[in-house]
Amino acid sequence: MVVSYGRRVPNKWLKTEALLSHPVLSAHIPPTRSYTASHLRDMLNVHRMVVIKPVLGSGGSGVIKVEQEGSGYAYTYYSKKKHCATFDQLLASIVRLKKKRAYLIQKGIRLATIGGRPIDYRVKYEKTATGWVYRSMVGRIAKPGLFVTNLCRGGTMVTAAQGIRGSLSASQVAAKKREMRELTVIATQVLESRFPGVNLLGYDYGIDKSGKIWIFEVNTKPQ
Repeated sequence: MVVSYGRRVPNKWLKTEALLSHPVLSAHIPPTRSYTASHLRDMLNVHRMVVIKPVLGSGGSGVIKVEQEGSGYAYTYYSKKKHCATFDQLLASIVRLKKKRAYLIQKGIRLATIGGRPIDYRVKYEKTATGWVYRSMVGRIAKPGLFVTNLCRGGTMVTAAQGIRGSLSASQVAAKKREMRELTVIATQVLESRFPGVNLLGYDYGIDKSGKIWIFEVNTKPQ
């Protein structure tokens, strides 16, 4: 089967800005800023953990988790965690990793876990001749030792119900699935209005340890 992806919008920043324009959606998007050294320092001071990721990129490629640890810092790149005594040392390491690519910074979310492994969710939503329909809603459990959940990085796929049941509780399955569907409908209306021609969207949702749902990003060519 040949999939028609319609319009592609690879720039994560443009899509995030569009979603932030809606009051319901903005409450579910982690605080996000463009990457600069001062923004990184400010966000670490406020949130203590952030995730920085390429503005253009997919599959978890190039994503770095950064944390304040005591008087120093630590960053995790794929499975490698390194410690830095000073902010300047941290900055030098990140500059080497990000190279010349534009990045954005998001508040780090402490996801609910299964067996100590973070889990998030992918919802695929497609426009057909009769309207938008759900194609799938699945959970993705990170490979042991990684913080990214992408299947191409060794993540394990489960049903959304299995993921919610295993990381939260069985009593929350129906409500969390319903909330992800409701957010998907609202976000799709916003994105279709802002970027006419999109017809296949992959939403990446996270549920934190308290049960709040977060929208991490939306892909216009979901794998």
